[in-house]
Amino acid sequence: MGVSKYNSEGYYDPTAYEALTKAIQEEKTARYRPLVYICSPYSGDMEGNTEKARRYSRFAADAGTIPIAPHLLFPQFLSEDTERELAIFMDLVLLGKCEQLWVFGGEVSDGMRREIGKAKQKNMTIRYFTEDMEETECR
Repeated sequence: MGVSKYNSEGYYDPTAYEALTKAIQEEKTARYRPLVYICSPYSGDMEGNTEKARRYSRFAADAGTIPIAPHLLFPQFLSEDTERELAIFMDLVLLGKCEQLWVFGGEVSDGMRREIGKAKQKNMTIRYFTEDMEETECR
């Protein structure tokens, strides 16, 4: 239901209409949380990297976003050894649904490189963070 340009007595009231419309828009904006793709290493030290991805995701959630970290989900049912390409394909599909890519850590793995390349191809906002979640200049 929208805001009426007329008051309860049927008279045109543009001032109240504009004020109420602005208040509703501000409320919607305050509730908005963009989807952010969490890009960090997985292979190698999978246990340690999984724990870091959890911390990075929490950091992003606390920053007012909805973090998407496929490397926390897909290993639950896909094999890193035999289904890596399928997982990366799924990663890139999810990346396409996000507004931003947040890259964490000092090392960029092959999978991360592919995700960053896709984000650049789509002209997405890419933000870089240290392992301690401090924002750095782009690499």
